[in-house]
Amino acid sequence: MKVTIDGHTIDVEPGTTILQAARKIGGDIVPPAMCYHSLIENTGGNCRVCMVKVAQGSERDPRPMPKLVPSCKTEVQDGMVVENISNPNVLEARKNVVELLLINHPLDCPVCDQAGECELQNLSFKHGVEMTFFEEDKRVFEMTSLGDKIKLHMNRCIVCFRCVKLVDQISPERQHGLLYRGDRAEISSYIQKAVDSEWSGNIIDVCPVGALTDKTFRFKSRVWFLKPMEAHRDCDTCSGNALVWMFGNEIYRVTMRNAPYGEHEELICNTCRFEKKNVSDWEIIGPREYPKFSVINQNNYVTPPKKVVINADKRLL
Repeated sequence: MKVTIDGHTIDVEPGTTILQAARKIGGDIVPPAMCYHSLIENTGGNCRVCMVKVAQGSERDPRPMPKLVPSCKTEVQDGMVVENISNPNVLEARKNVVELLLINHPLDCPVCDQAGECELQNLSFKHGVEMTFFEEDKRVFEMTSLGDKIKLHMNRCIVCFRCVKLVDQISPERQHGLLYRGDRAEISSYIQKAVDSEWSGNIIDVCPVGALTDKTFRFKSRVWFLKPMEAHRDCDTCSGNALVWMFGNEIYRVTMRNAPYGEHEELICNTCRFEKKNVSDWEIIGPREYPKFSVINQNNYVTPPKKVVINADKRLL
């Protein structure tokens, strides 16, 4: 099926969403997404920042859709014409959505571990507004723990449901979810029980803001001071393919390998994430390639070498 997005036409398979089609084209026409994640089943449709205008429904029915639609949940039709950055109404609606997302989000970026790789920071920089109509007080929650390794900052949560959907996917029973409704809604476990799945650490990575943080990495370093290195180890639970964040010869944290658009390649187990922090535990493959202007690169764009050798002193050569 043919779909045209901001003047770019592409052929896609039936069942492809507008967001997936835009990502195949690439560039600035790709709508932002805070709740959709390709590794997690049944995500999308919550944050509404990916809304687009369908100017032509299909070749058989050229009528436009009357309202803006979420691109992550709307499947393309043959001959569909979509407007994203070319439509001023879409950009204005996106600014309004970002303003709503920031209503209760605290301005604590200087102390947040997510700073430097926060999708909400990038979104607010591009689509944020200087003034807001919101005059009420921000909601405030006490910090809680989802186990001995995960800290929950509900003040920062934008209720994207990524963590809830992921735990539902990796765990046979419901371990945490959404309590209450409206502006009182909050993510919590059942009577503050731990989220104890062997894969539970992955909810830290899929959180687009700093609501879920790693207790073993809290306040230790900023991401732009660390070097992300692709690494592998023989693991009986997961594939053992991970990203180790190094400062000199020390591993400060272990995460999933990043993918474009704030997503990740594959899940890793808690053993690899929390317990394997020695260089000797890993086979270091090489530095991870990041976009040229990423804060993690510090404006030093380096193409990854094919292999990085570690000598007996555990020093990277």
